[in-house]
Amino acid sequence: MAERGQRKRRVGVVTSTAMDKSIVVRLERLTKHPKYGKYMKRVHKVMAHDADNSAKVGDKVEIVESRPLSRRKRWRLARILAGAHTKEA
Repeated sequence: MAERGQRKRRVGVVTSTAMDKSIVVRLERLTKHPKYGKYMKRVHKVMAHDADNSAKVGDKVEIVESRPLSRRKRWRLARILAGAHTKEA
């Protein structure tokens, strides 16, 4: 029997928690410009499943690839790495 491959893991920042059991995570990566060599920031947003509604906006989270959970959700929340720093007025 063949071994399953490792699932992709990504680290990003939560940008929205408006939906029930779902979060939007902003993933950033640096790519080098093909001609000029300058590093450019590229942003991609994905939806992830958060069963406990535990993540908050601004949290740094790790998400893991999963089977399709809905039309746009293909990721699950693995763990919260760092909470959002809140300022008290």
